[in-house]
Amino acid sequence: MGLQRPVSPIGQRRAPALDAPGQALPERSDVAVVGGGLIGLSCAWRLASRGLTVTVVERDTVGSGASLAATGMLAPAAEHEPGSDPLLPLALDSLARWPRFRDDLEAASGLSIDYRPDGTLVLAVGRDEVERLRFRYDLQRRSGLDAEWLNGSDVRRLEPGLRPSVTAGVHCPLDHQVDPRLVMAALVRACRETGVTIVEGTPVTGLDWSGGRVTGLTTDRGSLRAGTVILAAGAWSGEGGLLPDALALPVRPLKGQALAVRTTARTGTLSRMVWTEQVHMAPKSDGQLIVGATVEDCGFTAGNTAGGLYALLEGARRVLPGIEEMEVEAVWSGYRPTSDDDAPIIDTLASGLVAATGHHRNGYLLAPSTADAVADLITTGDLPDVARTFTLARFARPEPRRAAR
Repeated sequence: MGLQRPVSPIGQRRAPALDAPGQALPERSDVAVVGGGLIGLSCAWRLASRGLTVTVVERDTVGSGASLAATGMLAPAAEHEPGSDPLLPLALDSLARWPRFRDDLEAASGLSIDYRPDGTLVLAVGRDEVERLRFRYDLQRRSGLDAEWLNGSDVRRLEPGLRPSVTAGVHCPLDHQVDPRLVMAALVRACRETGVTIVEGTPVTGLDWSGGRVTGLTTDRGSLRAGTVILAAGAWSGEGGLLPDALALPVRPLKGQALAVRTTARTGTLSRMVWTEQVHMAPKSDGQLIVGATVEDCGFTAGNTAGGLYALLEGARRVLPGIEEMEVEAVWSGYRPTSDDDAPIIDTLASGLVAATGHHRNGYLLAPSTADAVADLITTGDLPDVARTFTLARFARPEPRRAAR
């Protein structure tokens, strides 16, 4: 299946042929997944591969939330920062699962996902940035991550197109990346090959309860009975209406703007992901260079802004002069599903109801571990040890102490 590219005028970065034609809502399914993004489709595919009947119900179109807006970074080392120690074991576990996930996905779909094990290069320009990068590097080393300190000359030997003003860098050789457009296309195809029903343009308006358990869901197209409902609605998982207050999820949208430029032999390109304090840049095998992403806590405010795009281009131009001559092919925005501690929520919320959401900017990295954990939870009743930290219970407020009498 070929994926078309946006052409002038500048368009949105979408994969317009995701092979997910509208399907009717069935009356019953073993599992109903609310949300047709990366996490929802990954869980659906893994569960269907274990012999369950699965239906995915998507409010808009497949991948319309964060999944097609992402860069596709699988970068536990570059992402590691103060406060993220609890997430690191899950991140490393999921990165270790990615090669098998890739092989299974490409075999099931017949499509390549452009998996690139090229590493990440994190840059610093000027003394202040070098000091902050050194602090991050020391944290990486203390955490047992593979990271190498480079001076400016070493950095430019790896990436000759960078400006001489780049002072230092940290090379994280075990970080990888994928192309989100290709991953989503492959997931849709793999889901269809394993019998998953995908219903688009169908908002879920309510959950059906009976005897204290969830027994299905309701949409404007009718109801679907299900043994288990998975809430994987991304940034919309915290929206009111579906869950009772006691089960409300601390998930909100965190908007990000990004753009794609076209590299050529004349402009040059990068050979691996490059990060600065302002932007990250991810070269894809087809010649696109993705520049992302702003971080805007503004709710579901749609669209791109001049200020956001200027910040991306100026942040890239600061270290990569060749970007000035690259054609801008697409601009877009999306909503990261962000929990209160920037880590996922993988949990049984009630009998028959499972959550898989809140992955912040690590959705692609954490997809294999999340899908396997959810499949284990539904088929065996238990979460794997590496995922047990990420239940909703961690957000529980302690009961106030009563004054002694």
